[in-house]
Amino acid sequence: MGARKRITAEERKEVKKSLYFAKLNDCPTSPRKMRLVADMIRGEDVERALFLLKTSPKEAAGRVHKLVLSAMANWQQKNEGARIEDSGLYIRTITVDGGRVLKRLLTAPQGRAHRIRKRSNHVTLFLGSRKEDEEALLAMAESQEVNEESEN
Repeated sequence: MGARKRITAEERKEVKKSLYFAKLNDCPTSPRKMRLVADMIRGEDVERALFLLKTSPKEAAGRVHKLVLSAMANWQQKNEGARIEDSGLYIRTITVDGGRVLKRLLTAPQGRAHRIRKRSNHVTLFLGSRKEDEEALLAMAESQEVNEESEN
């Protein structure tokens, strides 16, 4: 590996250390059905999202419930000693992308066949902490005030 690639890979690794996420690849549910569940929990607090997923009758909700628990475990791994209840975790982003499509044939009358597309998807979920976001906003506002004062 070249020096430039190694440096950018190390930078990417450093950025990922501060992110809390979980991925679900090749989930055998159509992306359209999974997006209904993802839209239901986007922006919600983690505890409320887990409740919504547990009480939802959709089959995809069980898979996303497990994904949220995995992201919470990843957060706990990176923040040892911190309590989840005190951190104010919420679902910052959740994206559902199409995965591979398995093409199957269904027999039809008069010797014909219809193609069936069995779709799959990839789900990526990022958690955020409301406390960290508020601190970042305050720091950004203070820096803007300093910049405005220096201009005047």
